[in-house]
Amino acid sequence: MRFITSIKKMQELSERLRKEGKVISFVPTMGYLHHGHLSLMEEGKKRGDVLVISIFVNPTQFGMGEDYAVYPRDLERDKRLAESVGVDIIFAPTEAEMYPKAYQTFVQVEEVTKNLCGVSRPTHFRGVTTVVAKLFNIVKPQVAIFGEKDFQQLVTIRQMVRDLNYEIEIVGMPTYREDDGLAMSSRNTYLNPEERKAALSLYRSLKRASELLNLGEKRAERIIQEVSKIMEAEELIKVDYIKICDSENLKDLITVDREAIVAIAAKVGKTRLIDNLVLKPSH
Repeated sequence: MRFITSIKKMQELSERLRKEGKVISFVPTMGYLHHGHLSLMEEGKKRGDVLVISIFVNPTQFGMGEDYAVYPRDLERDKRLAESVGVDIIFAPTEAEMYPKAYQTFVQVEEVTKNLCGVSRPTHFRGVTTVVAKLFNIVKPQVAIFGEKDFQQLVTIRQMVRDLNYEIEIVGMPTYREDDGLAMSSRNTYLNPEERKAALSLYRSLKRASELLNLGEKRAERIIQEVSKIMEAEELIKVDYIKICDSENLKDLITVDREAIVAIAAKVGKTRLIDNLVLKPSH
């Protein structure tokens, strides 16, 4: 397994691999890897000849007062886990390498970033698309794999790839969950035992939304009301949003008459968690 920190070296290696006819698959991460990340890497192994991952805690996607400074980091542990699933190359640049002095260019995807997390984190997706665009130009993959837990991010990256004519296949993989249903996230490490238990209400709420749809309830407002009751019963939780949106354009739906997502963001104690479930109505 190779470990690269230089943009120039990564670009040169990727160019050489592509000239050799190799398919590069890519999983971008912010490190502190968990089984959800590893499942994306295992998919990457299947879809390419060379698997590259990036480890970079991207400052431009964190807003004022967010957890950039304390975001969990453990590079040696990440290396061991990456090697265990057969990662070929880790690209781990420094902040100065990615954003040198006088850096001033950003990538902004418009409509699909306005709803959901875009309301309370208005600069977040600009940071995400900028860093992913840069990573695509550095790693030069033909395939990139993302998790559906960050569903809005996945939709945003797909939009950017279409709009900017990247020749990259974007693969979305189902949310990887703990045995009790909690969506795997590096931020779960912030939760104390009581908060960890309260956080399970996110997944319970999503399953309730799916149950209601299966029982014939297609009014989004009614489903959201029922989901809200479950969330409000937890004293440790403060809801940011509960929404049902079209799964392609992320616009709010009045009636669940097409594929949709029910998405939740909430603070559990001081920790902001997100989760979602794809809803597929039977017609």
